[in-house]
Amino acid sequence: DQEKFSNILNSIIKSLKLEEKLTPNNTDNDNEQKNENKLKDQNDNEINQDKNSNKQDFNIESVIPDVEIDANQSEQESLIEDENSSNDEIKSSNIKKNSSEVKYKIFTNKFDKIINAEEMIDPGEMIKFRENLDNQLKSFHNFISRLANKLQRKLLAFQNRSWEFDLEEGMLDTAKLTRVIIDPHNSLSYKKEKNTNFKDTVVTLLIDNSGSMRGRPISIAAICADILSRTLERCSVKVEVLGFTTLNWKGGKSRELWLKNKINNPGRLNDLSHIIYKSADTPWRRGKNNLGLMLKEGILKENIDGEAILWAYQRLKNRSEERKILMVISDGAPVDDSTLSVNPGNYLEKHLKNTVKWIENKKDVEINAIGIGHDVTNYYSKALKIADVQELGDALIDQLADLFIEEPKRKKTIN
Repeated sequence: DQEKFSNILNSIIKSLKLEEKLTPNNTDNDNEQKNENKLKDQNDNEINQDKNSNKQDFNIESVIPDVEIDANQSEQESLIEDENSSNDEIKSSNIKKNSSEVKYKIFTNKFDKIINAEEMIDPGEMIKFRENLDNQLKSFHNFISRLANKLQRKLLAFQNRSWEFDLEEGMLDTAKLTRVIIDPHNSLSYKKEKNTNFKDTVVTLLIDNSGSMRGRPISIAAICADILSRTLERCSVKVEVLGFTTLNWKGGKSRELWLKNKINNPGRLNDLSHIIYKSADTPWRRGKNNLGLMLKEGILKENIDGEAILWAYQRLKNRSEERKILMVISDGAPVDDSTLSVNPGNYLEKHLKNTVKWIENKKDVEINAIGIGHDVTNYYSKALKIADVQELGDALIDQLADLFIEEPKRKKTIN
């Protein structure tokens, strides 16, 4: 009988007190299952968290701009705040390591301008500045003539000369004297020297138009530009005269735009002004009035040399001449308060050195400098220092003549 069997079995279980031992085992099994479920849930949560954290790290890297792009700073800050303290320490150490290797960048270039000198002021005012420059040049008139003649003779000494023979007019060819005597009616007894351009050369004079050049330095620079333009043109060398400064003090529109978000290390933070005083194809007589514009103090502001040199280099590179020479006339280191106030202190200076070194290594354009009152050999491997126009003299003649020899001599500095 099953009912009796079940009753007997229950009574045995009660008498042996096995009921209490059985129930905990069941509960333990239930707990184990629950614990296993919890562990699975925790593992799933951890996996999901890891995935989310990986996505977050990717977003941080993608938000940070490499150059010029103005990212949403509030998004960056919120993402960075979500990182734990250890990650913050790692990131700060990385920033310290990379701070010494900050790459040169430009916050914005949409306010930069390349301006022709004649467009900056009216013609009447331009003539007045030219008259002012001519007055300063009067005392150097004899010096300019001597310099031009001496430099021309020295440069032309390197020129490969050739003659055309059997011409109807020109110099009498002494080798044909016998022909003249035998056949006086033969007119093909003359020769003429070929008029050839000097090694197909173009020179760019890039002049620092910064505020520190105000007064005597900018006058010396303008006089140098005028003398060199005239002298080299007489040697059949084309000359371009450029200037560089900024449109405004204290950053101009570029800084106003940056102030809206204030991103760290924005790079160059000012509006550039690059001035074309005389193009290479413009004769000195037609472009000489523009050179007087350098004496206008209102245009002399800050100087960002590295980018100006790259601009002049690119213009030279596009020329068809075989020989290309870039001569920088400056008074020392680049300075722009707006840029240096939000970047490392050597930011512009380092870019200038890197730019000059890059051009020197490429060797498609020869670069050298004239320092007005300052030694600029720290930036240029070939440099000349002068304190006054009278110091141009023989040293400048030697310096320029060396440029037309395949292996230039070592750098010269006048103290």
